[in-house]
Amino acid sequence: MELYSIPTGNFKLDGGAMFGVVPKSMWNKVYPSDENNLIPLSMRCLLIVEGDRRILVDNGIGSKQEDKFFSHYFLHGEETLDSSLAAVGYSRNDITDMFLTHLHFDHAGGSIRRSPEGDGFEPAFPNADYWVSRVQWEWATSPNAREKASFLKENILPIAETGRLKLFDSDFLLIPGVEIRIYNGHTMGQAIPFIQYQGRTVVYMADTIPTSAHIPLPYIMSYDTQPLISLQEKEEFLKEAVKGRYILFFEHDYFFECCTAEQTERGFKADSKGSLQEIFLK
Repeated sequence: MELYSIPTGNFKLDGGAMFGVVPKSMWNKVYPSDENNLIPLSMRCLLIVEGDRRILVDNGIGSKQEDKFFSHYFLHGEETLDSSLAAVGYSRNDITDMFLTHLHFDHAGGSIRRSPEGDGFEPAFPNADYWVSRVQWEWATSPNAREKASFLKENILPIAETGRLKLFDSDFLLIPGVEIRIYNGHTMGQAIPFIQYQGRTVVYMADTIPTSAHIPLPYIMSYDTQPLISLQEKEEFLKEAVKGRYILFFEHDYFFECCTAEQTERGFKADSKGSLQEIFLK
């Protein structure tokens, strides 16, 4: 098995929203904001190559929305999905499985692109099956008022029209060595890959723990629909992660791709930080 980090660019969100009830005087020390209270976030995807399977986990924000939409998120950075895939020798056409942790626009916006004629939509990964948990699909296609702005119908509904939508109902093994577990705190049916790689467990964190700065238990996003469920899920996961020496691979951490976690008398915190390759060398 091979794992490749696939950066797709960066964006900005309000730091207060990202850190919830934690005061700025605390979170700003570990994840600094700009003069407008905005913090930089990555949209870092993961490519899993095993045999004839090439599984892409999440795909970033895409490019089909209007400029007004993108202006709210201050997109920046030179890396794109296509350039990052090309850098490791692949293209969209090589992807056999498009695995979506959930359907918020910054995770699934690249699933669908505009057709060359510009009058419709088509799958951005024409040879891939699209994997989504059933509860997340139902949640996203009949969204509540709080999440409606994050579930854009043009990112979601055309997936079903491809005929390659694969829904799953519970934790399962996607391929040998890649276990999928469902978490419900951030959004119902978020699906997290646990990957057995070179004798370690690598976990693609998505929005369960969006950055290394979010490891302390109270650091929970205001975007989470069920923060107390998030708290419970995070505590249970971190206990397991510390015991198993898991490597946490972050989708949104602008500064660090990965880290491990440790538990101290004062609670959980990030331990070794760096790229996936650097963590394996430590």
